[in-house]
Amino acid sequence: MSLPKPVMRGLLGKRLRFHAPIAVVLSIVAAVAFKYGVTEPRKQAYADFYKQYDAVKEFNAMREAGVFESVRPTGE
Repeated sequence: MSLPKPVMRGLLGKRLRFHAPIAVVLSIVAAVAFKYGVTEPRKQAYADFYKQYDAVKEFNAMREAGVFESVRPTGE
């Protein structure tokens, strides 16, 4: 009783026909999950932040705190 020889011819092609579509589908699922799980909430957070962001007010607060070396506070 001997074991039958393994079929080596065409093995890569046979394995790729099975695994390549699975890899493509999983990569598409991962890309869609990343888009709606990470990038869309991040874009919404930025939009919410900049709706009420006042750059002049922030600049004046930093100027008063002495963050900038080249800009004097208004009190001097």
